[in-house]
Amino acid sequence: MIDFIASRLQSFRHAFRGWWYVLRTQHNAWIHALIATIVLLLGFWLKLSARDWAVIILTITMVFAAEFINTAIEAVVDLASPTKHPLAKVGKDVGAAAVLIAALAAVLIGLLILGPPLWEKVAPLITGH
Repeated sequence: MIDFIASRLQSFRHAFRGWWYVLRTQHNAWIHALIATIVLLLGFWLKLSARDWAVIILTITMVFAAEFINTAIEAVVDLASPTKHPLAKVGKDVGAAAVLIAALAAVLIGLLILGPPLWEKVAPLITGH
């Protein structure tokens, strides 16, 4: 039982080390973090429903997961193909495309969930009514 717990703790250490690596080395991860923070603050201000929070959290997680997987793909491709190779480029480009798709979906989801209540709050300020 002690070995099981120790190995689980070691797994968490590895995961957090990977998380820290992405945050340290990937500029896009910082952009995702900034936008996620803004979305979370807006969600609190707009008093989102539990279902909307669930979708927002899943969406933020989807973008970060795509970024983390893309970073892993890039590292493995760099290890396997230190010189330029057309297939290495394909692997990296497809990984980047996955992040782009996740980010675009997140923007659409954000607009659908945050747009209407945000408009209700700011429209009177803009129109003066």
